[in-house]
Amino acid sequence: QVQLVESGGGLVQTGGSLRLSCAASGRTFSRYTMGWFRQAPGKEREFVAGIVWSSTSTYYTDSVKGRFTISRDNAKNTVYLQMNSLKPEDTAVYYCAASEVPSIWTSKNKYDYWGQGTQVTVSS
Repeated sequence: QVQLVESGGGLVQTGGSLRLSCAASGRTFSRYTMGWFRQAPGKEREFVAGIVWSSTSTYYTDSVKGRFTISRDNAKNTVYLQMNSLKPEDTAVYYCAASEVPSIWTSKNKYDYWGQGTQVTVSS
């Protein structure tokens, strides 16, 4: 089992950057596929980015490609989401999630553990 705690959210202007972190407890962090999701008010939780345990494969939703970068440090039990060129439509609560499936899925149903979320607000 793994527990996840996100940090790094905040208020930023359009075009700005933020780096989200997700710290995981447990010694088996490296075996999990990790994902970032987001949920805006009144909308479904949506997939943003994912990374496999070895960092050899990543995947992004189209709206963030070229702007966001997911990475992980298994020695620190941490996954990151670097967000650049932020837009007002990126405003949401961002969640990290862990999946025991050894490949990246965009469906939230494939993820077994979730953090509590961190708010990202992009002002226009």
